[in-house]
Amino acid sequence: MKVTKLFKDFFESERAGGFILIACTLISIYISNSVFQTEYLGFWEQKLGSHSITGWINDGLMTFLFLLVGLELEREIYLGELSNLKNALLPISGALGGMIFPAIIYGIFNWGTTTQSGIGIPMATDIAFALGILSLLGNRVPTSLKIFLTALAVIDDLGAIIVIAIFYTKTLVFTDLSIALSIFALLLMLNRLKVRNLIPYLIGGIFMWYFMLHSGVHATITGVLLAFSIPFGNGNEKSSSYILQHFLHRPVAFIILPLFALANTAIMFKSGGWNIFGELHSIGIFLGLVVGKPLGITLVSFILVVLGICKLPNDLNWKHILGAGFLGGIGFTISIFVTLLAFENEVFINQSKLTVLFASIISALIGLVWLHKSLNLK
Repeated sequence: MKVTKLFKDFFESERAGGFILIACTLISIYISNSVFQTEYLGFWEQKLGSHSITGWINDGLMTFLFLLVGLELEREIYLGELSNLKNALLPISGALGGMIFPAIIYGIFNWGTTTQSGIGIPMATDIAFALGILSLLGNRVPTSLKIFLTALAVIDDLGAIIVIAIFYTKTLVFTDLSIALSIFALLLMLNRLKVRNLIPYLIGGIFMWYFMLHSGVHATITGVLLAFSIPFGNGNEKSSSYILQHFLHRPVAFIILPLFALANTAIMFKSGGWNIFGELHSIGIFLGLVVGKPLGITLVSFILVVLGICKLPNDLNWKHILGAGFLGGIGFTISIFVTLLAFENEVFINQSKLTVLFASIISALIGLVWLHKSLNLK
């Protein structure tokens, strides 16, 4: 199976970024429970214009993460795993199963309660963490498994973005939304006119982000829209899409995601955070990620393969897919991101963050051990 240089760069940057993400999370949790707690929390809440520092990270810098996800998805559609429908249906079906089953499990425990808005929390997979854990297994991991997990996580994150846009938009300002979408249409027109210079797209993206921010729809959606407006061309190293994607890999993996972790994983154990399994939303999040993710990814993929709708790569078996399903239960970044949109109650937020972290660790450990055995690694 041919693997492009850009995919290798993507995998390598996400792998290293995953380890940095873990380190930043541990640092944030430690400081949040130390004598520097007040100063640490106060720093992130400092105002810079209309937003706090945390706000600029979540509404601004995270847009670049979704831009990168959009560019990677576009490349997968044109040249990668998603370019062939039968190949594409396997990670697509896995991603859908990995979103639906966790949502159902969460809904069973929380539907009709004050915490039902958290249904989107266990639906996402953290690309950086998942690929970081997979990389620990070394070179014996089949390339097709790396591609399957990457494609699944990218589609999964796109699904999370759609969920955010539809279910976590509280008020709509149609004037601003119309302007943002008009700018998007203009950028698509530039694409059709074969304008390859990135500058008009980036300037248009800034204005689109501004109006999207004020429309009520979460501004990070701009990243995906901008990605699909940027010319892909033939996808080679001189194409606009390739240049931007290559440029974004390291800033996203080594700056933006670590900043997100430092700003948003300030979990204070003394504020009731440990009482997670006495709360329905925590039970739903935990079971959604640890049980719902691998069950949904594996079962839906299996059904579609049995029906002949898609096929399993020759170098993979169902143990590998189940292992990838466990790694899919590493929610972290996007799950915490959705938590901040779903809840306003600080106790719910703190408990949910801790549950996401705990469930992600458990999923990572199970996936690592399972794949270690199924790949016969020594």
